[in-house]
Amino acid sequence: MKVLVSTIPFADHDQGPLEALKKNGAEVVLNPFGRKLRENDLTQIISDFDVLIAGTEPISQVVLENASQLKLIARVGIGLDNVDLMSARRHGIEVSYTPEAPSPAVAELTIGLMIDLLRLVQMSNVGIHRGEWHRYFGRRLTEVTIGIIGAGRIGGRVIRHLAGFNCKRILVNDINQSIALPSHPYCSVERVDKESIYREADLISLHVPLNHQTRNLITKKVMSQMRPDSIIINTARGGIVNEKDLFDTLQSGKLAGAAIDVFEDEPYYGNLASLDQCLLTAHMGSMSVDCRTCMEREAVEEVVRFICGQPRQLLVPEEEYTNQQMVR
Repeated sequence: MKVLVSTIPFADHDQGPLEALKKNGAEVVLNPFGRKLRENDLTQIISDFDVLIAGTEPISQVVLENASQLKLIARVGIGLDNVDLMSARRHGIEVSYTPEAPSPAVAELTIGLMIDLLRLVQMSNVGIHRGEWHRYFGRRLTEVTIGIIGAGRIGGRVIRHLAGFNCKRILVNDINQSIALPSHPYCSVERVDKESIYREADLISLHVPLNHQTRNLITKKVMSQMRPDSIIINTARGGIVNEKDLFDTLQSGKLAGAAIDVFEDEPYYGNLASLDQCLLTAHMGSMSVDCRTCMEREAVEEVVRFICGQPRQLLVPEEEYTNQQMVR
């Protein structure tokens, strides 16, 4: 059984996943490029592999048409916008993912970015590196209205963390009206529409998948509804925030700041990097040692089940196929 591990890093802190694959007879090839693969890269090397342990590289129809031996894609992580699910199904390829494992790390990074932006830590850091000394007045989580768009696995954790800070007011929007919102004696958690969040929130954090409803969800028009001292954070997926519109809005001073961990094209070399008030991180949401290791282990356990002919436990649910079909 030949297994290509395209995601990077892999087994950097725990060799257990690699050892499990080899113990079960897999011939393992790690990403030969040492970077995120492009469509053409993957197309060239995929043909002889039975299993792909994947990251965020594009697994398109073109790639899958060249994957004549492929039977399983084990996605390390939760996002599926990079995998052409319907094409995989047409080619008889199963797709699994690890939706729970990255949630704690992404939620905690989000809280860290909130505090960083509100207290202007980024601005002070940049200033001191330039030889400037300025003591910024900032704001505390407790004193601002926070908007959360998407209250699922990650967004729900963020809300619970914020409740622990005794945040006075949290506005929440989720397409799923049945999602139960956390309650806290010192914190008001309100279910509202997106427009209310745009108008009233001092800080907006995005926790939705990338699909036909959320692509370019945050545009210049939407940002014009926000307060000029408001802040936006995206640790979800690139493409949800229109990067050009964000640059124009930040540069014009109509938004106080932003933190972006995910980009349409990665690695990111765009003009947001020229703005001090825009905090950029290299898609690090899931990159805590424990969560990354858990993601890798869960993906490999699914591969081992496949090798051993056992039922898969982490296959992508049917609703994901339906959602993606609506996009495409």
